[in-house]
Amino acid sequence: MKTSNLLILAAFLASTLTACGGGTSGSVTPSSDLSGGIATQSIQTDDAISSTEAIGAPVQDFANVNDSTNSPLQSSAIQPESAATQSTATPTASGTCNNGAEFYAPDKNGDPNSTETQFFYDNTCIGLARDIVRIWTSTGANSETVQRTAKMYALNSSAPAAVRTETVNYIHASFDQYGYPILKNGFDRSHTGQLDVAGTRTIVEDGEFVLAAASGNSTTFCSDSAGYNAVGISGKTYGWSGLLPNGTRTLNSDGSVTWQSTHTGNAYTGAVGSLSIQIGSQNTACPISTPMFTMLGGTLKGSFNIPVSATYSRGILINLIITNATLVNGNTLNVTTNTSLQPPDPHFISGTLTKGGATVATFNVNAFGDGVLTVTATGKQFVINDWHVVK
Repeated sequence: MKTSNLLILAAFLASTLTACGGGTSGSVTPSSDLSGGIATQSIQTDDAISSTEAIGAPVQDFANVNDSTNSPLQSSAIQPESAATQSTATPTASGTCNNGAEFYAPDKNGDPNSTETQFFYDNTCIGLARDIVRIWTSTGANSETVQRTAKMYALNSSAPAAVRTETVNYIHASFDQYGYPILKNGFDRSHTGQLDVAGTRTIVEDGEFVLAAASGNSTTFCSDSAGYNAVGISGKTYGWSGLLPNGTRTLNSDGSVTWQSTHTGNAYTGAVGSLSIQIGSQNTACPISTPMFTMLGGTLKGSFNIPVSATYSRGILINLIITNATLVNGNTLNVTTNTSLQPPDPHFISGTLTKGGATVATFNVNAFGDGVLTVTATGKQFVINDWHVVK
């Protein structure tokens, strides 16, 4: 990575540690007034946070499911996928640096039935960005439970800024020697989890994912998820529930992988503590008619429809495209990727939320989903971590 990019990223990450969130409480009645009155500013703040959560949910899910297929035996995350259809050769699992990633089996702690994958801000594996540990337990011939812990580091930091923990269950799956589900055979995946920021449970998010067996270089999937901010922002919590009713995963000619679907669902607001997730029966086929995870409590703020395309190379997001997504209160969102920048750059991915041609909010994040949301009317900034607004 260029030194200039690292300096820009370091300055950005330092600023986000001191950024504070919150908007003025007030009426959430839809309004077309963009002149900056107090009520309108509150509406725009609500719209900006709710919209960011609605787009963050599927992208974060794509990242996690993509990671769940990152076994070096079968994925381009560690080696080219063209050579990854269960090769008889055993790939290195000793932590050798490979273009900004290191893979260990067992994990660095030596736990039985475990793996650890580390992703770095640079290709020489110096600045640690993500440290993901999986410890799996077989629960049957075609089922497994995985305890997944992802630690997230700011540049040049030795302590994680946030930690995501998940319990992941697989059924109707087959597994390789590292406990990863074999993608070409398909699987049904469900998870419950949370994102802790500075040791505090901040985001609660549960979801399920149904992946069909591969046909050539592509496969189909569907999913649903629900989540909310457990600590709230200025006394208010934001939640969402949504579906990816049908989607495609495509292995591209260069070894990258593209996940593409449309996220449809609802956004909710309420007092802190008013939202929770209802868990139903797991789905095993597409399309999903009754989601496994739905939102309880709060007030329905509005619906969303978000076409999203996310491309990963070697486990890293390299391109995110969202075009003319419709969000709550008639807002429109467009997201682009500046491919001239390195993925860890804080302006690698940019989003603009508009209404009636006027900009309501903007956000900029790196490929890991860490960045800043800015409300245009007030200039107020909110911290985004792992694709969710945390403060």
